[in-house]
Amino acid sequence: MNWDDTGYLVSKNRYNENSIIAEIFTENHGKISGIIFGGTSKKVKNYLQIGNKLHVNYNTKSVTRIGYFKIEILKALTPLYFDHSRKLLCIASAMNLVKLLTAESQSNKKIFDLMDNFFKIIDFDNWIKEYIFWELELLKLLGYDLELKKLVKKEIINDQVNYYVKSITEKKIVPSFLIEENHKDIDLKNLLKGLKLVSDYLEKSILQPNNINYPTPRLHFVNLLK
Repeated sequence: MNWDDTGYLVSKNRYNENSIIAEIFTENHGKISGIIFGGTSKKVKNYLQIGNKLHVNYNTKSVTRIGYFKIEILKALTPLYFDHSRKLLCIASAMNLVKLLTAESQSNKKIFDLMDNFFKIIDFDNWIKEYIFWELELLKLLGYDLELKKLVKKEIINDQVNYYVKSITEKKIVPSFLIEENHKDIDLKNLLKGLKLVSDYLEKSILQPNNINYPTPRLHFVNLLK
């Protein structure tokens, strides 16, 4: 089997002295694992930053055996943020979620388009807010729609509208920017509440039932914001 495609590098691990095993989420073939021979060389490894957009040629002799990639750089996106630690960790978090939550060799053009959109929103002034909605959209595309607007209840305390969801064991506050349209001027405290809300849902509804550890890149990203 031999094909060409475009994709984002979502993970890489050393395979031997000269090669790496990479996972690339491609436009037409979904997430694919393969060996990049010479991937540790100075010329090639500079391309292999998590989040970079690549042209890939994939070869394999059998669907039951791992194939190998030949790669060309299309867009060196991640190096643009080497001096912005928060955005760099956000890239790592986003790509890691795609790696963890998508199945091998299952194409999903909507997720690929969402990854394209990620590199647009990261340059917005309100990029952290937009990233939270990006995560929610990713979960929705994977069948885990949180449907907050259908779940929340509203209360007014001291002339202020508060949103919350309530279960038998707890009452959880929902930041208003996740419910109200065109909500502006969101402070970091509320953004962190939004990330925490997604974290709790991610862990309880997806990670724990599938015996997946909480993603370290996302933990590092959230901690850096605090």
